[in-house]
Amino acid sequence: MALPKDVRIVEVGPRDGLQNEAAVPTHAKIALINALSEAGYRTIEAGSFVSPKWVPQMADSGEVLRGITRTPGIRYTALTPNLKGFELAMAAGADEVAIFGAASEAFSQKNINCSIAESLERFAPVLEAAQAKGIPVRGYVSCVLGCPYQGEVPVSEVVRVAQALHDMGCYEISLGDTIGVGTPLHAQRMLSAVADVVPMDQLALHFHNTYGQALANLAACLPLGVRVIDSAVAGLGGCPYAQGASGNVATEDVLYMLQGMGIETGIDLERVIRAGYAITRELNTTPRSQVSIARGSH
Repeated sequence: MALPKDVRIVEVGPRDGLQNEAAVPTHAKIALINALSEAGYRTIEAGSFVSPKWVPQMADSGEVLRGITRTPGIRYTALTPNLKGFELAMAAGADEVAIFGAASEAFSQKNINCSIAESLERFAPVLEAAQAKGIPVRGYVSCVLGCPYQGEVPVSEVVRVAQALHDMGCYEISLGDTIGVGTPLHAQRMLSAVADVVPMDQLALHFHNTYGQALANLAACLPLGVRVIDSAVAGLGGCPYAQGASGNVATEDVLYMLQGMGIETGIDLERVIRAGYAITRELNTTPRSQVSIARGSH
């Protein structure tokens, strides 16, 4: 079990991060994505076309995608839970879309008001439309290491949902520890089980840092061969003080760790640190990245 030589970082700060923060002006979101675009990423999640009634923070995603300065070689992606969202994402110029299912029945009911099976059925038209246009579709599985409502989530359920999304045509499955409760061996076992049914090179890890375990969990999984990690600049997302709420693992901290392990990402850490300080100034907070804190304000 050797470490991968390189890892692709999927930057989720502008979407998964900012949708859980106080409202951010559109121009600041555009500035954040433009700054990140200069850092060497290959994938930046730029917005979400869900109902503004449910996620008002993402209501301007169309404006954001139309307003950014696009860098060749970067895929600008968006979350699209249904056909209407997919059409809006296409009109705004998204290069890739993502759909999301949960491994927890309780979370699915509370979060999207339907069963896991129903949620998967709803995605079929999105996959069909995307395939017709040649647009890649990524699948998210949430609650892979625990659920805020039902507690433990059987690994067999994670495997089942990941396989279903893969079978539907998702080119990559992102495994999310939505509430950040996982620990290293648990994360390893979950990833190994999913890799039995979905090829490892089509899996990604999306770990939140609620209990401070995200880097340890990632380090435990890297020797298994996973080569894609989702992270958010400045550790954006959720409220670090609310029980159960969780911020994404900070991109800066992941980059520092990978650098120290001799794993290439192609991303300029200093530029990411600067982008993190700029967006947290807009939020009147400070980065939650330990690396950014250690390096000091830019």
